[in-house]
Amino acid sequence: MRTRPLKVALLGCGVVGSEVARIMTTHADDLAARIGAPVELAGVAVRRPSKVRAGIDPALVTTDATALVKRGDIDVVVEVIGGIEPARTLITTAFEHGASVVSANKALLAQDGAALHATAQDHDADLYYEAAVAGAIPLIRPLRESLAGDKVNRVLGIVNGTTNFILDKMDSTGAGYQEALDEATALGYAEADPTADVEGFDAAAKAAILAGIAFHTRVRLDDVYREGMTEVTAADFASARAMGCTIKLLAICERAADGGSVTARVHPAMIPLSHPLASVRGAYNAVFVESDAAGQLMFYGPGAGGAPTASAVLGDLVAVCRNKLSGATGPGDSAYARLPVSSMGEVVTRYHISLDVADKPGVLAQVATVFAEHGVSIDTVRQQGRQDGGGDASLVVVTHRASDASLTGTVEALRNLDTVRGVASIMRVEGE
Repeated sequence: MRTRPLKVALLGCGVVGSEVARIMTTHADDLAARIGAPVELAGVAVRRPSKVRAGIDPALVTTDATALVKRGDIDVVVEVIGGIEPARTLITTAFEHGASVVSANKALLAQDGAALHATAQDHDADLYYEAAVAGAIPLIRPLRESLAGDKVNRVLGIVNGTTNFILDKMDSTGAGYQEALDEATALGYAEADPTADVEGFDAAAKAAILAGIAFHTRVRLDDVYREGMTEVTAADFASARAMGCTIKLLAICERAADGGSVTARVHPAMIPLSHPLASVRGAYNAVFVESDAAGQLMFYGPGAGGAPTASAVLGDLVAVCRNKLSGATGPGDSAYARLPVSSMGEVVTRYHISLDVADKPGVLAQVATVFAEHGVSIDTVRQQGRQDGGGDASLVVVTHRASDASLTGTVEALRNLDTVRGVASIMRVEGE
């Protein structure tokens, strides 16, 4: 075994960073045996140096992250500060000074992954980011390496634990959205400002990363259609149960049937209870991958939290350190396919539409005519009068597969009917 240690700079020492430091210390002998050389925590960049950090030598702590990554003797930089800047500049500087990088920064990778990969390649460095998607679940490496000889056609997953906890609570207890969110906040699953989670921004960044790797095509955050889950109601869950479904916020990355384009989207959707993703409970994540040769694969586990995410970071650290010792680099950016990213209007799926309509003869015929005029075929219809004795009724229509553009045109036309009081909800039906 080489005796000179590989030196690691840690940028950020919050929930994840502190766990990375702890594992590096407590598992030092095992890590050295697996890598073939000791690893040494050479510096920790933080914003608040006065904070007590158990197990970390105060002499290693600095507020000058730039100076740390410029030292020249740093072999690997672990970036867990998040956000776009200063993370982007620090990672680029690390490459320029000879270090490889392990990052958990999904937002930065979704926005600037191609540029970061190019800089890493220019300096013969590695960029690994298993922890950026789905926490502890091994997902990036299987897509980049294990399935490198296969053709991935679809990636369908629950990649945000906060939203899955909320939707699972609504489904299992009948709670409303706000009540479930309040419980998620009290338990520490939701941030004080949950916008990034519940509006789908977090999942959209992860979808961009997954689509790019799965389809060997550059997919940026702006390419991902995003729809949040704040409008999901108890009535939606009741309708889902009537169809033998539940509701999940899904990240869906698909290759077109002709193979000529890809799509990436995040939105709430009904999925059959028979689908493996339907049984994913609480704050857990799961990703379902469909490929030509391997068929259907599912990856499941904790998608967030200090220790689970640190596990993914340390796995990358071991791989990068091994590469350092051998003088090699691991897989870089693979975007040779250069497939166009189609718009949401071209996506084809099934739909569940709930309408408030006048409770009188002929309404169903009018509604059916609108669907037919826009080329959207109806699978089932359920109509029920209001229990309060009012003059309106609830009409639920489930369609066969149709394009999103056709469905949008249908809904616009329905809203113009005098007999349609309102469109209560529209939800896609996936996983069939």
